[in-house]
Amino acid sequence: MDQSPLLRFFLSAGFISPQRANDIVSHFRPRLLEKGEYFLRAGNTDHEYLFLQNGFMRSFAIDPEGNEVTTGFFAPGQIVMEVSSFFNRTAAMESIIATERSEGWYLHFDTLNHLFHSIQEFREFGRGILVKNYALLKTRMLSLITETAEQRYARLLHTNPEIFQQASLKHIASYLGVTDTSLSRIRKELAKKEGS
Repeated sequence: MDQSPLLRFFLSAGFISPQRANDIVSHFRPRLLEKGEYFLRAGNTDHEYLFLQNGFMRSFAIDPEGNEVTTGFFAPGQIVMEVSSFFNRTAAMESIIATERSEGWYLHFDTLNHLFHSIQEFREFGRGILVKNYALLKTRMLSLITETAEQRYARLLHTNPEIFQQASLKHIASYLGVTDTSLSRIRKELAKKEGS
């Protein structure tokens, strides 16, 4: 598997030199997950920081009634991990699974920690990713409170259209906090508005 997408990922920050980026990339190891394979199971501690190069993954938690609730999606070019479990070294409350054959490059927690402490540019890059993901999480949390289901659907369609090609409608519905039936109705109503 070619590491150039991972290299471009680090160079995109704009402040990591090619030499430093190559040094960082040299520590990553390849990871392959078949469709249906777990990257992380709830109850286990996340030890891997994964750059997803190909494929698609989904995170989910189990509600008190035993239903799967989708908590996130991961597309190529994104970092896959359960942040709380990874950094706090605690049992994860959600699982992450490959919804199709997926490939990427990973760092073990100990290696990432070593790089964070020894390479300032990598530490800043990692901090930037965490801040961005925190902001996205906060926006998602507030949207569940302040937006209608229709508005949440439209936002997801606008910001992450690839999800609609990769994820099942059932998983999208649970991510949006609606039933499958409600999602079908929202999709039909939006199609009517666009057609008129």
